[in-house]
Amino acid sequence: MKRYDSYKDSGVKWLGEIPSHWEMRKAKFLWKESFAVSETGKEELLSVSQYDGVLPAKADTRSESLKGYKKVSENDLVINIMLAWLGGLGVSKYEGLVSPAYCTYKLIHDSDPRFLHYLYKTPLYLAEFARHSTGVVPSRWRMYTDDFGQVLTLLPPIKEQKALSNYLDATTSKIDAAIAQQQKMIDLLNERKQIIINNAVTKGLDPNVKMKPSGIDWIGDIPEHWKMIALKHLGTTNKTLVNAQNHPQAYWYEYSMPAYDEGKCPKSVLGSDIDSTKISLTQPTLLINKLNVHKRRIWFVDRPMEKSVASTEFVPIVVTQANPYFIELILKSDKITTYLMNNSNGATNSQKRVTPDVIIGIKIPIPSDDEQNEIIDYANSIITPLNMAIDNCINKITYLQERKQIIINDVVTGKVKVV
Repeated sequence: MKRYDSYKDSGVKWLGEIPSHWEMRKAKFLWKESFAVSETGKEELLSVSQYDGVLPAKADTRSESLKGYKKVSENDLVINIMLAWLGGLGVSKYEGLVSPAYCTYKLIHDSDPRFLHYLYKTPLYLAEFARHSTGVVPSRWRMYTDDFGQVLTLLPPIKEQKALSNYLDATTSKIDAAIAQQQKMIDLLNERKQIIINNAVTKGLDPNVKMKPSGIDWIGDIPEHWKMIALKHLGTTNKTLVNAQNHPQAYWYEYSMPAYDEGKCPKSVLGSDIDSTKISLTQPTLLINKLNVHKRRIWFVDRPMEKSVASTEFVPIVVTQANPYFIELILKSDKITTYLMNNSNGATNSQKRVTPDVIIGIKIPIPSDDEQNEIIDYANSIITPLNMAIDNCINKITYLQERKQIIINDVVTGKVKVV
């Protein structure tokens, strides 16, 4: 990539050198806060994504009136003041409404809103937004209008801004298309995994086995010698609770996870400032999350670390009457997931929560111990290479996302000349 013919010292340490013909202006001279609100609440609801900026909300249930929500016009800047430093902002391509807790701004300077959108989403500017945010801890940081107004904004000539935006639009759209292709492959591989799991855990491995009705419509027929047993009869519920403050360096089994990874239970180290009730894990435990069942957040913790704890969002089962790995496998099948989702409460998938009674009351088909082991071995022999293929796709996506960010950062900060 070429560089500009000459550079100058910006006079600001965090910006360093910039192209000689570029300017800098404080954000307050570019944007004016808008306080316009909806009088009807009938406009489209928008959301602010840390990754994609302003988009139509995925779920607009209208469970409450949107009257009084802030109005957003095309090319308005919307900032989630709590998440600005994490990228919770963007220039809107849409008209609609956002939460009254957000700040909205209208452009009052002859600048290209697309360029400013790219600029404000760079790590360089997110770090600056963090410096202009106030609060005791990051989770309580806020960037208010006066603070945002003091942020120095890089400004090439308007004609150059538009040319740079056009270049980035074309370049990033190609990268986004490649990312979408990899994501499609992940979806297909996960679909293949589900077909294998569903067939193995409900039909067994012998295609010639005699079948019988399970007695449950959504499960259908099962091998004649299998039994239908409620989860609560396969073990006991772990009800041992501890105060996390007494476990300052405990291993905490979380319930957040990447959407693509259905098989790993991540763990982190709790800080001593955490003061909440957790489930104490002193023996192998099956963890079933009550929230977002469709994401299959179910893990068997076979060897808990010393002082291990888990969120109370889990239903913890100590399985004693079956192979826990088999129970984990069947609970991740589409049939079980669909049943639990249909018996969950919540307005949207991301808000749906299933009660412990529904979870432990669910009846599942149980083969003999030997068959359970055979099914686990069979599933792992096929799922393991599928997971490797998924990981490969994930690595490609990560590379593409990093490459996209580097290109944007270099272009909008003048590190390279592309037009």
